[in-house]
Amino acid sequence: MVVPRPAQLANTGDAPFTLLPGARIIVAGTGAETVGRLLRDELATDCRRDLVVVHEPPAFGDIAIVIADDEGPVGHPAEGYTLEVAAEGVRIGAATAAGAFWGVQTLRQLVPAACDGDPLTVDAVRISDHPRFAYRGAMLDVARHFFPPADVKRFIDAIVLLKVNHLHLHLTDDQGWRIEIASWPELTLHGGSTGSDGSPGGFYTADEYRDLVAYAAERCVTIVPEIDMPGHTNAALASYPELNADGVAPALYTGSEVGFSTLQTGDAVTDRFVREVIGEVAALTPGPYLHIGGDECLSTPEEDFLAFIDHAAHVVTEAGKIPVGWHEMGRSSNLPGGTVGQYWSFRTPREGAADETLSFVRAGGAVIMSPADVAYLDIVYEEGDPIGQDWADGATDLRSSYEWDPARIVPGLGDAHILGVEAPVWTETIATIEQVEDMAFPRLAAVAEIGWSAAPADTADIDTARDFDAFTARIAQLAEHWDALGTSYRRVADVPWPESVAG
Repeated sequence: MVVPRPAQLANTGDAPFTLLPGARIIVAGTGAETVGRLLRDELATDCRRDLVVVHEPPAFGDIAIVIADDEGPVGHPAEGYTLEVAAEGVRIGAATAAGAFWGVQTLRQLVPAACDGDPLTVDAVRISDHPRFAYRGAMLDVARHFFPPADVKRFIDAIVLLKVNHLHLHLTDDQGWRIEIASWPELTLHGGSTGSDGSPGGFYTADEYRDLVAYAAERCVTIVPEIDMPGHTNAALASYPELNADGVAPALYTGSEVGFSTLQTGDAVTDRFVREVIGEVAALTPGPYLHIGGDECLSTPEEDFLAFIDHAAHVVTEAGKIPVGWHEMGRSSNLPGGTVGQYWSFRTPREGAADETLSFVRAGGAVIMSPADVAYLDIVYEEGDPIGQDWADGATDLRSSYEWDPARIVPGLGDAHILGVEAPVWTETIATIEQVEDMAFPRLAAVAEIGWSAAPADTADIDTARDFDAFTARIAQLAEHWDALGTSYRRVADVPWPESVAG
């Protein structure tokens, strides 16, 4: 019925709720009005119903959103919510605006998308729900192909339906620099002028980035900016000759190779560059995290890599943010306490990935799990797909994206050490937001459910513990809401799509 699967859902068997003309959204508590306005706007899109938002006692047939300390499920104040649907009305209760907003997303999925006529009814249910992990993320690579603010907002609108609460923006890479840095203007003017395959490039002004951050925050999504370093930096090196050891700027790069570029370690100009870039991005970003990459630094000598990463991570903490980096950064033993590592190896860890990941935990940090062979959304669904990549052991179908567990990959890494999960979309081969969505959905729904819903029992076989058939039935219902939103998605063979679905 709902994706992600709620912690507790009971059909009461009572008479359904009917959404009648004149129904109101009743709001009470700090943040409830904003959540109510978002529900109003979403219902207008989802099922063409126009409701008003008011601060009044509820009457028969109203939808109430109540935010108070004693609301929501006991023991889960941060993002938990309760939802009751009855003939008399609908009531969402939560201790926070985030919890209420996630309750609204569940209600949206319960309201029929096929709503051309009246009456529009919703089955009577009682739900008590909360997430397994605090961090449930998607990543959008805007460096390889640039996506303007309207596209990013469209992606945010799509991911919140799945209770995804972090959007990691990969803002810089060899192919392009996408965020304005006032103290280094050529980063965007020159380094942001192109992209993969010679695409036209582009960048976010400081004001556009602030607006994106605010748009996301209103929808309970935290923006996590990534400034990848010391590798993946050709766009920066091409913009400023003085960042290069020989003083000569390389040409702009539009290909797809990795590992050939590096910033210098211990160089005064580079140190100033790192400090000023991180400082400006941190000042633009109210969220707690700042990602500094650290992956695929194949041209950086090991000693230089460790020294560079140590320095950059401490600059992040000095700027008031929590450093985040890909698991290769775990080779360092001198990262600031609390640094977050992002695992991107496979379901079976390769090379030193497991130990590098555990090093973040040993230093008092946590881990975001993004195993490439099940969580990378740019990997092809099946061999021969015209868009996507296949380096992660071939294709990743929907079942593979669903039948894994983040606490069963790195030995010794359990729920207590895991901040959450994230599904990245790398865009070397992906040029439009419709293509992004087609690669993300429905697989992002699988990763979102893993991040939100309760873990399988420790004794269960992971391949059978998650009910894939039940999941695909819920995906089929979700597709009607994607249609209403205008969200593109892939009609994979595993899902019993309704005849009317035209995804």
